[in-house]
Amino acid sequence: MITGLFKLQEKQTSVRQEVIAGATTFVTMAYIIIVNPKILEAAGIPFGPSMVATILTAFIGTMLMGLYAGRPFAVAPYMGENAFVAFTVVKVLGYSWQTALGAIFISGFIFAILTMLRIRTWLVGSIPEKLKIGFSVGIGLFLTFIGLNETGIVKLGVPGAPVHVGNFTDPQVLLAVLGFILTGVLMIRKYNAAILIGIISVTVAALASGMIKMPGSIVSMPPSLSPLFLKLDLAGAIKVEAFPVVLTMLVMIFVDTMGTLIGVSYRAGFLDRDGNLPEIEKPMLCDSISTMAGAVLGTTTSGAYIESAAGIQAGGRSGLTSVVTGILFLGALFFAPLFTIVPPYAYGPSLIIVGMLMLSPIQKLEFDDLTDVIPVFTIITLMSFTFNIGIGMTAGFIVYPVIKTLSGKAREVPPGLWFLAALSLLFFIFYPY
Repeated sequence: MITGLFKLQEKQTSVRQEVIAGATTFVTMAYIIIVNPKILEAAGIPFGPSMVATILTAFIGTMLMGLYAGRPFAVAPYMGENAFVAFTVVKVLGYSWQTALGAIFISGFIFAILTMLRIRTWLVGSIPEKLKIGFSVGIGLFLTFIGLNETGIVKLGVPGAPVHVGNFTDPQVLLAVLGFILTGVLMIRKYNAAILIGIISVTVAALASGMIKMPGSIVSMPPSLSPLFLKLDLAGAIKVEAFPVVLTMLVMIFVDTMGTLIGVSYRAGFLDRDGNLPEIEKPMLCDSISTMAGAVLGTTTSGAYIESAAGIQAGGRSGLTSVVTGILFLGALFFAPLFTIVPPYAYGPSLIIVGMLMLSPIQKLEFDDLTDVIPVFTIITLMSFTFNIGIGMTAGFIVYPVIKTLSGKAREVPPGLWFLAALSLLFFIFYPY
């Protein structure tokens, strides 16, 4: 299973480079250790056990990605899906969090079967290259907006002006700007550890200025997982009335996983000459297994994280990057107070820069062909402005075949894309708005 893990020379990388990349990925996404359980608290899931479930799920999925798939993609519970479960499925629709976990497990199981039957691989192979460009650029802008918001450079506004410039007299915003400039200069000077240095530098400056403080204890024993372990309600999830929830989770898992894998791989140069990710069924199976494991442990849908792009930008090219990230996640079980002091304005600049770099594939789009431009534009704008990768992707799956067909170019639509369009249409019909 791990025979290809350390073939670093073939991938033009080194152990040092992979360790830096793994650490970079971890630091840019360590916020999930606190943010995921905080969001799930709204659904009645206790914070301490939820934090443990989050860490263990990230460790299992990321280690699988490194040892089995051999890819530098970190895995953790998805942002967006956690909010969907907490605020829509539980608080609005009235399902218990146990039933929601049951629906997540069923969705992960179905995707594992579809992956082993290579149906998911066939569907991914049906996606035109132009849509993959849209995924990469859309995820780039999505990451950029997260970074701008996390740093305080851009803030949520008011009705009529939904976003607003941040306060540039705020020391946190100023540190974020300096972090952005420092990271950019280091990247221009070809430092592989540029992103990690930028994050650590801002964190140290914040500590030195008293903006953040060292935790009272660096090492702590993790809370018990018993309140969440094996508490999923499968019987409630298979009831007819729960079908919209299962379907929505199914589509969200599929499109988020696929979009992240393709978008990040496109930027990293992992795709082959046909625009496909070789052996994509392996990372997709890792996502399926981690989703099922997460439901058993007590957390929501998991999959490849877009923050993996930061580690890839730092030089990560093999599964060793993911192994390093996974080990750091496991260490967070006992060093959570230390890992979680990194403020958003320290890692936010790295997300902005990585998002910027993911825009480059747009140059391959032929803007004279509106039958390509309109679907790609739909993907990019809806990913960014709905703050939801899945919405942008599913909209693109529908718009592309419709535009091509109405323009007399139906032969350019692969059969598998029609299936994705139908699935996406069901998603919009049954989505619990």
